[in-house]
Amino acid sequence: MKLKFILAVSAAVFSATTMSALAAEKVKVEYWSNSLSPKYDATMKELTTKFNASQSEVEAVWVDVGWDAFQQKVITAVASGNVPGLVNLPKPWMDQFAQSKMIQPITKQVAGFKNVYTAGAMQDATYVGDKQIYGMPWYQVTGVLFYNKDLFAKAGIKEEPKTFGDLLKVATQIKAKTGVSGFAPKLDEDTSGWFLYEGLDVVKDNKAVFNSPAHVKYIEQFKAAYAAGAFPKDVFKMQFEERIAAYGAQKLAMFTDGAHAIKRTKTDAPKVYEGTGVAGFPIAGGKTPLGGFLFMWSVPTGFKNVDAAVKLGKFLTNDDAQLAFAKASSTFPSTNKSLDDAFFQAGAKSADPVEKGTAVAATHIKASRTLTVTGLPDDVAMNKKLNEAIQEAITGRKPVKAALDDAAKFWNEKFTAAKK
Repeated sequence: MKLKFILAVSAAVFSATTMSALAAEKVKVEYWSNSLSPKYDATMKELTTKFNASQSEVEAVWVDVGWDAFQQKVITAVASGNVPGLVNLPKPWMDQFAQSKMIQPITKQVAGFKNVYTAGAMQDATYVGDKQIYGMPWYQVTGVLFYNKDLFAKAGIKEEPKTFGDLLKVATQIKAKTGVSGFAPKLDEDTSGWFLYEGLDVVKDNKAVFNSPAHVKYIEQFKAAYAAGAFPKDVFKMQFEERIAAYGAQKLAMFTDGAHAIKRTKTDAPKVYEGTGVAGFPIAGGKTPLGGFLFMWSVPTGFKNVDAAVKLGKFLTNDDAQLAFAKASSTFPSTNKSLDDAFFQAGAKSADPVEKGTAVAATHIKASRTLTVTGLPDDVAMNKKLNEAIQEAITGRKPVKAALDDAAKFWNEKFTAAKK
């Protein structure tokens, strides 16, 4: 009896010791989200709990960091060597961090499951500088086209624009027939995105190339539309609030934004809301809708257990987890399967603009990419110069070629100075 007792106690001690050792060997992966607390606390805590309950090798710890402090906090963490396992980055920041070696490539680690994400999202998660994957795609948004059906009818327009050229023609026709500006393209900032939307390079081999004949011809289309009154005169200053207000007041026939944007019109101008049509924003030479913006999970440089971090990232970006966050946040997931969920597709035939806009966006977002130029030596000054040049060109204050030449010269001087 005594021997059996000793053996039993020994077995219990061995078991407890083994369990403790296994628990001690758990890899802790702290992951930093970007300005999600407190609104999405419940969703993020639930995802964290589910992950931790699903396996015994990795322990996830969620930390939320405010938008304004996020970049500096990541930089400081990498410099100190005390880094989290994952950081939540928008596409432009991912490119900047990849260029400065503050995040690690995870091409090999995600090879087995990268096909669950949309093609556009994977393009965003790939840094063009070395063709390596630096992120696991998470939530995203994209733009759809909202239009006033009554103004379309008055202008004799029977079909939604299928190309960007069609859109400009429709906008011009609406102005000519009704006196109302047809469209307000986003020209208040980051105008380089319009070139990318058209499939035209902005920078090639560290040289500005946006003053080619193709670029000039493209901006000439904007210039002609502006001269015809198709755009509001103050289009260069119009931000979201001004565009949605102009649409609600029937001073603008079309605008593009996320499906959520039209909710404002439902409150402020219900009759306009009821008469709103929805279409996918035309696909141009860049083969992507306009307005895409993706967030992803990346592994900071210095985190040693990359496999553990990717394991957590894979869970956070799987179909179920992405769908849960998308439902809570009114954003869209980045996996093909989750975008086909009835939650998004239920309104495909709905007359309600928000419901239909959600379905249209969920379909078009599979090709969506973030249209931005990153890795510039002085992005604020360079983008400001290009914005000013495009404004001068569209308004006719300077010939299009001359305006783009001036901006390209400025950019190339910045590139040259950065090499010294």
